[in-house]
Amino acid sequence: MGKKNSKKKVVAKKNTKGRAPVRFSVKERRSKSVEEYEGVVSLTRDGLGFVTIEGQQEDIFVKPAKLRGALNGDRVRVVASKHKTGLRREGEVVRIVERSPKPHIGVLMVRGRQVWAIVESPRMPYDIRIPIEDGEQLPTIGGKKAASGMKVAVLVTDWPRKSAEPLGKIVDVLGAPGENDTEMHAILAEYNLPYRFEPEVEEAASKIKENITEAEIARRKDYRGVTTFTIDPADAKDFDDALSFLKLDNGNYEVGVHIADVSFYVRPGDTVDKEAYNRATSVYLVDRTIPMLPEKLSNNLCSLRPHEDKLCFSAIFEMDAKANVKEVWFGRTIINSDERFDYEQVQAMIEGGDGPLKEEIMTLHSLAQILRKNRFDKGAINFERPEMKVEIDDAGRPVNVYQKVSKESNFLIEEFMLLANRNVAEFVAKKAGYKQPTMVYRIHEAPNAEKLGHLRSFAGNFGLKMGSIETTKQATKSLNALLKDAKGSAAANAIEMMALRAMARACYSTDNVGHYGLAFPYYTHFTSPIRRYPDLMVHRLLAKYLEAFYSGHKLEKMPDKGTYETWCQYSSAREQIATDAERASIKYKLTEFMQDKIGQEFEGTVSGLTEWGMYVEIEPTKVEGMVSLKTIKEDYFSFDEEKYRIVGRLSHRAFTLGDRVRVRVLRASMEQKQIDYELILDGIA
Repeated sequence: MGKKNSKKKVVAKKNTKGRAPVRFSVKERRSKSVEEYEGVVSLTRDGLGFVTIEGQQEDIFVKPAKLRGALNGDRVRVVASKHKTGLRREGEVVRIVERSPKPHIGVLMVRGRQVWAIVESPRMPYDIRIPIEDGEQLPTIGGKKAASGMKVAVLVTDWPRKSAEPLGKIVDVLGAPGENDTEMHAILAEYNLPYRFEPEVEEAASKIKENITEAEIARRKDYRGVTTFTIDPADAKDFDDALSFLKLDNGNYEVGVHIADVSFYVRPGDTVDKEAYNRATSVYLVDRTIPMLPEKLSNNLCSLRPHEDKLCFSAIFEMDAKANVKEVWFGRTIINSDERFDYEQVQAMIEGGDGPLKEEIMTLHSLAQILRKNRFDKGAINFERPEMKVEIDDAGRPVNVYQKVSKESNFLIEEFMLLANRNVAEFVAKKAGYKQPTMVYRIHEAPNAEKLGHLRSFAGNFGLKMGSIETTKQATKSLNALLKDAKGSAAANAIEMMALRAMARACYSTDNVGHYGLAFPYYTHFTSPIRRYPDLMVHRLLAKYLEAFYSGHKLEKMPDKGTYETWCQYSSAREQIATDAERASIKYKLTEFMQDKIGQEFEGTVSGLTEWGMYVEIEPTKVEGMVSLKTIKEDYFSFDEEKYRIVGRLSHRAFTLGDRVRVRVLRASMEQKQIDYELILDGIA
């Protein structure tokens, strides 16, 4: 099949793009004019390559003929000319270190003994040939037989120099294209995520004992007589955190943050634990949850359902009316939740309605408001980007796109979870009695000066000034001031988008650098061990430190930091994969939502700019699509990277982030999860 094209021709064409010999000689590679790196390839739909090098801001551009068979996601060695100011570095792949473990998703095309997977991804410009030996049959996987027209997952195994296309093998048969289950499974397969538990994992979970013994209760603080409740979304199936409330005789309040004690049921190294580590996180697609733990744990034993005794790991705070923490205790408890609230019920009470436990709710709301104000006063970054949700019917079809609005009831839970996470991290780091304790932190590094400098220059285009960024404290203050100044203006959307791009990505680490976005010097994830493996690691570490702390004897041997750091890095990587899969499922459903809107016109906002196009979010759904610069017939537009805008060569008309535009829907490709818009120049004010 060779390189892909829109008509999907059956006749193979000779295509050796990506197979050219290396043009840099050994002598040249050792010279001062070129440098060698290792990185990961990203491909465009046109076969252009960009190699991302860890720790470097700019990637290296590689022409198709110099990719040497490297495909999207492959780890490669690349040689490139040394950086020259103002010029993008170009390079050439010299070796493929490792093929991407992620399969490609495509539709099988069978012509006699010739079999291809017609790949859908815009980042895979080639189709994959599936070699079939004489007498060999197409595989049956998961009860589904591979056949022409079926959607499959294919892993690239080789790309011989004389072959017009890469070779691969079928690793999963997903079903008929267009069916909801097929498409969701395709997304999971594309990101190498499981969509079912193996029988041995389910069997191991089924053997976990459900009864709580009197001996176990005696080892815990008993909170079954204290007012306790959960607050979750209305459609939640598992409840992994609860709050308890008690008014003390001294006028203070005791607030308990109770987290399902997953570590009691899941022991290090057992079958369920190994599977939980491999998954590292639950995955939330538009229409389903792929849990980290089997249902017996996530929806039963470790779900804090009302009127049932449940085992928890808890953080208990004594607080005064000004939300100052006077005392804190950590340990294992048993609870029995009195009420299962959803956010809407609690919000109704906050807004003046009646309901059970209203006095307790209102006191906790008051404390949460103070905690939230204090956090932002100390420099937490306040982003207010709208979060859009896709509403689907019983068949999985998208019927509406709406904005999810966080209100005071959400903030109530959020602030107490943040309080628990922060205090657990601070206890281990400062109060457990060790100089350098092994701990899993949730860290968020400060943005680097270069990115903040770009943001300052960008803001200047709108007449907005950004203060000093010399120190982290100054940068935080200046950033928040900029966001506040931009709020309500035409530039607000653009400034917030650029500020988000300046931010580092939060991750897990044993080396604490604090959490810049939350303005916490110590922070971890303690509150969701049902759905995040790092939280389970934190519970186990905290249990070790508490046992030693309460007994008055220090640990003889510190948990191995190197092992935990490896686990942190793995968990961070899996978290990003899960996020990408979640976004892909949303993108697919948004594309499906736009299928019947071809030709319709919408007002929108410029949300992104590249060398090849302008991205636009339409109103009111915020559905993003791309305006290819090549489709703008009235003028020749090009990307001005320095001022971050596109400019018309003839008209000198310019567009930048946040600009209001009018577009027409050109197409919505389900295969590529891609929406294309057409810019209507005469419809722009």
